[in-house]
Amino acid sequence: MGVLKSFDDVLRAAAPQVLGAVVRRYGDFDASEDAVQEALLAAAKQWPVDGVPGDPRAWLIRVASRRRIELLRNEEARRRREAVPPDPPPEVRGDDELTLLLLCCHPALTPVAQVPLTLRAVGGLTTAEIARALLVPEKTIGQRISRAKRKIQEAGGRFSLSSLSGRLPAVRQTLYLIFNEGYTASSGPSLHRVELSTEAIRLTRQLHERLPSDGEVAGLLALMLLTDARRPARTRADGGLVPLAAQDRALWNRAFIDEGVAVITEALRSTAIGPFQLQAAIAAVHAEATSAADTDWPQILQLYRLLAAAAPGPMVTLNRIVALSEVDGPLVGLRALDEAAGDPALAGHHRVAAVRAHLLERAGDLDAAREEYLRAARLTLSLPERRYLESRAAGLR
Repeated sequence: MGVLKSFDDVLRAAAPQVLGAVVRRYGDFDASEDAVQEALLAAAKQWPVDGVPGDPRAWLIRVASRRRIELLRNEEARRRREAVPPDPPPEVRGDDELTLLLLCCHPALTPVAQVPLTLRAVGGLTTAEIARALLVPEKTIGQRISRAKRKIQEAGGRFSLSSLSGRLPAVRQTLYLIFNEGYTASSGPSLHRVELSTEAIRLTRQLHERLPSDGEVAGLLALMLLTDARRPARTRADGGLVPLAAQDRALWNRAFIDEGVAVITEALRSTAIGPFQLQAAIAAVHAEATSAADTDWPQILQLYRLLAAAAPGPMVTLNRIVALSEVDGPLVGLRALDEAAGDPALAGHHRVAAVRAHLLERAGDLDAAREEYLRAARLTLSLPERRYLESRAAGLR
């Protein structure tokens, strides 16, 4: 079993780089992926017998390239054209995964398509693994990936870093969506889907290494690190949710906190400020507080005001109201929440009811708080959040 696992680990690690090299050389995403899959199958059959080659990636690239050339020759033969000459196989380049990421974030694709395609092509996850992670039927994920590849092909998608600046916002947003779904699953029995948040951090590290002077990439990486640092303290042994104020901060990942603070400090010092940097700065203030009582809420409120000006949104509004209530009291927060609740984007959202319940509890209106906790519990699709909200309501009886 250990030997097989080592083969699986080698194949999974090499697959995105091999696919990147083959697509870069031959251009056709779909056919290149088929060729790489055949190379992976060949490796799964041969390596347990012959042993893992000294350079597994080069072996896979040679086999995949030969298969891709065969496919090209067959295509040309069908069209009665001249056979394709035996081109030398491409070499692995350090930016192959980045350029694959850019291809997956093609402007012809929606975020719903970009996320699974990125996880498949760049993250090396299988369709079944993506389906489990996103809690979507495997057939649906397969259809999304197939449609996405077809759209890229129809749009003439090519493998080039020249489109980096134009696609960078989509790349950052895709990575952010993947991380968020891994850190707080939108539905299902588990609060975390670690494979998603881990993959998002890995890819964002690569992007930051390629673009060290991009402040928003640095901000995104810092935000992920500082947020994920709290993951060990977010759930109890039974999977129950632990809110930020009640978390055991000794369990936080200090290495991630130190790295995240260093990254965001340098970004704020040397680059123009953007939304991801502001969110990372807020996470850093939380991370540097030795206890919930020591949190610098006035600074957090000011940062949320800047964030609301730079990138307004419903969740930013809710978080700003929470910070406002910590500075000026729950009644001020409740008035602000009543004003914000008219936003259609917040209509029926469970977090509105959860914030209102929290503020009502702090204001001493326990009956109303209990009803809002129960309302929030009915609205959420996350089972850990539902159990937490129901327990808060039960505690107010």
